[in-house]
Amino acid sequence: MAIKDLNHFLTDYFTAHDCQIIHNQNGVATVQLNEKMDRALMNRPFYWHYIKKMGHNGDPMSLTLITNPNKQDEKGEWIHFGSPRLQQIFTHLKNNEKYTKLFQQINTTTRTPLHPWLVINMKISYIGKQKKDEIISIGLHLLSGMMKPNMMEHLEQLPLQLTISDYCFTLSPLIRIKSGFLRIESVIDQHIQKQSNEWADDSLQTLTEEMNMLKHFYHDTDDETRANQMDKELKEINNRYQPTITYEVINGGIFYLAEGAIQ
Repeated sequence: MAIKDLNHFLTDYFTAHDCQIIHNQNGVATVQLNEKMDRALMNRPFYWHYIKKMGHNGDPMSLTLITNPNKQDEKGEWIHFGSPRLQQIFTHLKNNEKYTKLFQQINTTTRTPLHPWLVINMKISYIGKQKKDEIISIGLHLLSGMMKPNMMEHLEQLPLQLTISDYCFTLSPLIRIKSGFLRIESVIDQHIQKQSNEWADDSLQTLTEEMNMLKHFYHDTDDETRANQMDKELKEINNRYQPTITYEVINGGIFYLAEGAIQ
């Protein structure tokens, strides 16, 4: 269910934002940004303010993104779950393109119904001694209730557009969006419960060891100031190592697709 191919995700992301993929081979992709994406990702507000004030078009930068672990030594940015650049891209998607409505492009001369799908892309964060993020994409058919994992991989195979094609019409959902979202949340919860708890056990073991070590350091102290300092440090250790799981919506939307488009 998780998005495993970061290279594919990144090239799709930049292509969707009208950026040219100059090179893409063996997990190393070079992308020529356009002005909009340079402004969004490269943190050069003063450059763009100056260049526009001078009446020039500007020179957007390029990015080389490395997702292949064997290519980390090459010139570029090493991208992995948790890397600052990937988090920046997630934030950009979250803030600017969190929700959408798209229609499958259909070439037809007869009336064709399009079925509503609720699609949610979710980031699960396993936080403890170490942090791991997982991206899950789920589609829910709002007529039958059927769910489809890896939904984005299926959507990538379909031509999608912002407007409905001629002779097509949409079917009204039988499942409300709020109810559909709760169903998807339930699937996410089940997925989390099936995961190994080894990471949490490791975090709890380290938590116990760190707390015991700290208590031993402050052993036999009656000084109120030192006791307060110990309590403060115990809380910091607990916050650092206590295993927690959170999830948040990266983006989602309603997709109107032809019957049988998702198998």
